[in-house]
Amino acid sequence: MTKKPANKGGGGARALKTRVKKKRGLKNSSRRWLERHLNDPYVHRAQAEGMRSRAAYKLTEIDDRYKILAPGARVIDLGAAPGGWCQVAAERVKSTPENPLVVGIDYLGMDPVPGAIVLEMDFLDDDAPARLIETLGEAPDVVLSDMAAPTTGHRRTDHIRTMHLCETAADFAMSVLKPGGHFLAKTFQGGAENSLLDQLKKNFRSVHHVKPPASRGESVELYLLAKDFKGRPQDAGADAEQAG
Repeated sequence: MTKKPANKGGGGARALKTRVKKKRGLKNSSRRWLERHLNDPYVHRAQAEGMRSRAAYKLTEIDDRYKILAPGARVIDLGAAPGGWCQVAAERVKSTPENPLVVGIDYLGMDPVPGAIVLEMDFLDDDAPARLIETLGEAPDVVLSDMAAPTTGHRRTDHIRTMHLCETAADFAMSVLKPGGHFLAKTFQGGAENSLLDQLKKNFRSVHHVKPPASRGESVELYLLAKDFKGRPQDAGADAEQAG
């Protein structure tokens, strides 16, 4: 790798731009991805601020705009590894090791996150939903999902597989969220999501497509944010019974 001076604008200090040399066996697409990664300001910021990944800033930017992570809120993070979203959620809801308000799940192992409990298991396992609620202690106020299926290189296939994860996360969220809760999930641009959107619009008071600045412009990823869960029929019945 070589570093080439690059103008930073304004005639002041100049940043170093990392170039990856062509090597036998390294595809041009892989080399370009590596160059983008090494020169990504969010990657540098994550390293400087001790965040697990650049993805942490996607959640930060979304929450700055839409205010979904209130102090005291209970949060479930699906597909938590390497932990960037857990870090942001724990900080913003004021979760502590003594009173953890954030529970994550991922089949990939990861280092502990202060203020969060992380289950090392597959969210698609039959007993995962019950384990999440049992660990959190009560129904969540927010369900987050940054899950994406491992890519195959076939864009349509990758989209369908990730949409399946998004739909499964949405079904889970609508079965466990407190009334007034929020659901945020990664999806990919490109069809096959109308039924999911219809379902979310029926069950939440507002639904947004969000592309935060930290999401690379060339990426087809997009986030679905469903705010203010209307609740389930049994919730309404319980509220009426308490009122009576």
